[in-house]
Order: sequence, then C-alpha cells, then structure tokens
Amino acid sequence: MNRKSFAIVCAVAASLVHMPQAASQQVTEDFRSLSSNQYGEQYPMVNSQRIVRGRILAPAAHEVFLQINGINYPMTKDADGYWMGQSDPLDEGNHYYGLVIDGANVPDPASLFLYGSGAERTQLEIPAQDEYKYALRDVPHGQIREIYFHSNTTGAQRHIFVYTPPQYDDDVNVRYPVLYLQHGYTENETGWSRQGRCGFIMDNLLADGKCLPFIIVMENGEISHPAQGPQANFGSLMSAANELFPKILTQDVIPYIDSHFRTIPDKAHRALAGLSMGGMQTRHISLNYPGYFSQIGIFSGGTISVQDINSNPEFKKENTLTFISYGSREVENPRGQSPKETVQAIREQGINAYYYESPQTAHEWQTWRRSLYEFAPLLFR
Repeated sequence: MNRKSFAIVCAVAASLVHMPQAASQQVTEDFRSLSSNQYGEQYPMVNSQRIVRGRILAPAAHEVFLQINGINYPMTKDADGYWMGQSDPLDEGNHYYGLVIDGANVPDPASLFLYGSGAERTQLEIPAQDEYKYALRDVPHGQIREIYFHSNTTGAQRHIFVYTPPQYDDDVNVRYPVLYLQHGYTENETGWSRQGRCGFIMDNLLADGKCLPFIIVMENGEISHPAQGPQANFGSLMSAANELFPKILTQDVIPYIDSHFRTIPDKAHRALAGLSMGGMQTRHISLNYPGYFSQIGIFSGGTISVQDINSNPEFKKENTLTFISYGSREVENPRGQSPKETVQAIREQGINAYYYESPQTAHEWQTWRRSLYEFAPLLFR
C-alpha cells in the first residue's frame, strides 16, 4: 500500500507514459543490484541518485515499459532482444513495480514477489539512510510462524502469521505480552512481515536493547460480507471490518493465541495497532470493544479525539498508551486540527499519548516501518 498504490490510483496512473527526468540529466553510473532481486539477478539496479534501471529479455515484444507505482517508463530494445529503461529518482524504501509488455501487466521474474495493492507484485527496495532499523543484521533472530486455524465466527479457516522473539524457545516458563498488528486496504496478513519487515525491526530493537520482547500476531483484516464477495469496495469492506473483524479478533484469534502460545492473557499485556485501514480498525475496536487492549497504535489511519475520550470514559480509565503517526507529506495541508494538535489535546485530557511524524514520507511502507520502530519501545513498560 505504497502512497501511489491504491487500486484506483494505479488504474489511472498505469495509462500514463512518463519520460524520466533521468533522460535529460547526468546519470551517475554507479548502479548496483537491489536487495529485493531474486538470488543472483543483476537487474533491476539502483544508483546513488536512487534512479532504477531495469532490464528484461523479450525479443518478440513490440513495446515494453518499466512500471513503478503505476507510472510507465519507456524501455528500448537492443540488438540481442534485451529491453532497458530507467526511472526518475525514487524515494527511499519499498515500491511496487512490474513490467508492461505489449499491453500486458506482468511481474518482473528477476525480483522478489509479494502481495500488495490487491495483487501479487514484484518490488523494489531502494536503499535508505535509516535502513539499519529494518535491515537483516547479524543479530539473534526471532521466528515468523505461519498458522491456519478454524474460525467459529466465519465457519472457515483463518490464516495468521505470528512473530516470536529470539529467546522464546529458550525458557518454557517465560510468558510474553502480545501486539496484534494489522495491515491496510488491499493488503493482507503477509504485509507486515514482508513489506513492513516487522520481524527484522523487532530483532534489531531487541539486539540494541531498545525494546521489551513480545509476540506479534498478524491477521487478515480485509473482511467482506459473504454476499459481497472478495471484490467489495472500501466502504463495504470497512462496514464488514467494523462488524465482523472485531468478532474474529476477540472471539477467535485472541483465544487461539492465548491457548497455543505462552502469552500473558490479560488486557494490560495486550496491544493493538495498524496502518491506514488497520489503523481505522484499531480506533474502532479500542473505542467499542473495551476489555481487550490497553495500548494502541494508529499509523496513518486517523486519531483519537477529545470527543472520543469524553464519549468513552472506560477508554480514558484503562488505556495506558495511545500512539498516533503519519508521514510528513500526509499532513502538510491538514483540514482542521492537525493530528499533532489532536494528540496534544488528548494529552491535556490525561491520555498517555505520543505523536510521531516520519520525515519526507507519505502514505507508504517507509512511514509505517518507522512508526513501528518508534512504537514498539513504548509498549508494555
């Protein structure tokens, strides 16, 4: 769910052919392979200007584009049938991309796959100044476990991912708090471990002594009513999410986790957070389902207002942490009170609230990676 990756935006942008600025500027020839490439693949590459250069062998093709965040960059064919093209300078972090070959949108077989913006896609990981936060480092690593279980609420199998900290299996007498961490619209339960790199974020925080160990549970919060099918629009999904997902979470997921993992099964040791749509779900559940979560994080998904607090005295009484975050580009021109001002207002009401603003990012994974990095050390203190 990169800032340009909502489906409706992509549908419009994909029809645009963009001549890269790099075509008219001096390009530094210090290109190197990306960490998001398949093993052993040289292309795509990136240089110090954060310009991406892609290549694909398609000798029978007539027209090929490099497509990044829905923008099409022209590619040219050489005598051997290889098409080459390059982008404008890109922001740091994760980008969804692929190729358009004779009008067909296809993933790049040279890059790693993930699910995002409603489809299986390939990705570009542009080096960042603060990638030490989520990079694969030589530190002790936890595990991300893939689990299927039966939901009584839906009458079907559910699919979740569970992060356990590096020391989880060392002492079977130790129990852990739990963070339930939700993805955004047109994403799924794989998003936080793949695009979001939450496992590496936690490993690095723990290795640096900045965070307490806890379990992370990632569920699929994109719920549709059975009659609507999987292609329901955002409004219908949010209606179903507000009606069905809280029941799935509280009646199915939490009991399953508490019975299958060594948790501390009480509200004080249970947190809920999410990005974008997942942040909206977090807000709705924390205000309407008291008794489950004492700490919440809302990343680019709204805020908790003074009116919310006044209407929910139990929230004010029992919430011990409210964390709100946005990318700086998301809040450049706020309508009405800014999120930062809203957080200050609820602090004045006695809420232990924090505001974080990711520098030079928008509605994208780099914002949410940084948000988790700032949020996690505050939990369960």
